[in-house]
Amino acid sequence: MTTQERAAWQTLDSGQLLLIASAGLFVIVAVTQVAAVGLVQPDVAVIFGVLIALGELFRMVMPGNREVAPIATAGAIGYALLVGVGPESAGADPDPGVVLATHSPLQVVAVTAVGMLIGSLPHIAVGRSPGLDAMARRLFTVAVVSLCFRPLVTSGIDSLPLLFTLMGVVAVFACFADVLVASVIRAEAVRTRFGIALRDEIRAKIALCAATTATAMLVAVSTTVMGPAALLIFTAPILVTQFAFRRYAGVRATYLQTVRALSRVTEVGGYVETGHSRRVSRFAVSMGRELGMCEEELLELEYAALMHDIGQLSLADPIPGGATVLAAPTEQRRIAELGSEVIKQTGVLDRVAHIVHLSSHPYRTGHGETPNGAAAHVERPVPPPLASRIIKVANAYDDLVGDSGDRDRGAAVLERLRLDSASEYDPTVVEALSRVVDRYVRR
Repeated sequence: MTTQERAAWQTLDSGQLLLIASAGLFVIVAVTQVAAVGLVQPDVAVIFGVLIALGELFRMVMPGNREVAPIATAGAIGYALLVGVGPESAGADPDPGVVLATHSPLQVVAVTAVGMLIGSLPHIAVGRSPGLDAMARRLFTVAVVSLCFRPLVTSGIDSLPLLFTLMGVVAVFACFADVLVASVIRAEAVRTRFGIALRDEIRAKIALCAATTATAMLVAVSTTVMGPAALLIFTAPILVTQFAFRRYAGVRATYLQTVRALSRVTEVGGYVETGHSRRVSRFAVSMGRELGMCEEELLELEYAALMHDIGQLSLADPIPGGATVLAAPTEQRRIAELGSEVIKQTGVLDRVAHIVHLSSHPYRTGHGETPNGAAAHVERPVPPPLASRIIKVANAYDDLVGDSGDRDRGAAVLERLRLDSASEYDPTVVEALSRVVDRYVRR
C-alpha cells in the first residue's frame, strides 16, 4: 500500500469505516448467495444493473462535499420495489403475459453493488477515487428497501393499492434512514453535534431524496404496467433534476472560488501575511461548528472570514504585518466599514457585509447594534452577531500567532485573549478557539 493510499484511509473516521466494512460484508454475502442459486429473471436484472451503472457514472458532488448518484439510487430502489414486469399491473396472481418479480433482497443488493462497481470504473481509470462511504450509504438505503419490501411481494398480498401504499411507506422510511446514517457520519467527520448535522442533512438532501424516491416508485409501477421500456421514459424527471442540482452545486463552488481569489488580493498587495485569510477562515469555520452553527451560517461565516481584511486596500500606508489587532480601534472600525461597503457592491452578499462591518466591534462596550438596529452606545448593548465575534477572535489569534507552530506562543496568545474577554472578546468564542487549536496541535 502506498503512502498516498494510507493517507486516504487515515482520513476516514470510525463511523465511515464501520459503514464501509458492513456494506462490504453484506455485498459478499449477497454475491455469494446469487452465485450459488443463479440470477432470477436475468434479463430484468441486467436492465436495472445497466441503469444503476449509468447513474453511478453520472454521479455528482453536492455542496458540503456530499457525493450523490440520483439516477443510480432511483434505479436500485426501483428494482427493490419492483412488483412485476409486463403490459398490465401484477399482483400475487398476475395476468397472462405479466411476470411477477420474484428476485430476492440479496439479489437486489448484488445487482446494485455490481452496477455501482461498473459505473465507478471510468472514474477510477481517470484517477477520481469513489467516495466509499457515500457508496456504502447508498447501498445501505437500497438494502433497507429490499429487505422491507421484497418479502411483501411474495407474501400473497393481492391488493395492489395496499402494496403500493406499503411501497411508499418503505421508500420514505429508507430516505430517513439514509439521512440518519449520513448525519451520524457527518457529525463525526466535521466534529459537530448530531442535532446540527441532522438539520443540515435534512436541508441539504430532502428535495433530492424526495425526487429520487418518487422516481423510484414511478419506475417500479410503470415497469409493472408497461414493461422495461418504461425505464427510458420515467428516468427522465430525475435526469432533469440532477442537471438542475449539478448547476446549483457548480454555482456555489464558483462563488466560493471567486471569494477565495478575491481574498488573496490583500496578500498579493502586501497588506496582510500570506495565508492569513485562509487561516482565519479555517479557524472561524471550526469555531462555528463548535458553537453549533448550521451549514448555511457556516458558509456565510467562511465568506466573511475570507474577506474580513479587504478594507485594508483603502489604506495609504499598510499596517505593519497586516495585524489589524494592533491598530487603533477607530482604524479597525474604518477598515471593517470600508470592507463591508466593497462586499455590498456584489449585490448578493449583504449579510456577509453586515458580519464584516461588525467584526471589529468589541463584545461588551455597547458599540454593537441596539435592538432597533441603530449603532449607538446604550446601557444594555446588543453584542455583534456570533459570526462577527468569531471572526474578531480568529483574526486576533492569527494576527498574533501567524503561521508559527510554537505551542507556547499559541498558549500565550489564548491567555491574552482570555484576559481581554472582559470587554473585547466573547469568552465563549475564545474557549471554542482554544478547543479548535488544541485539536490542530494534537494532529
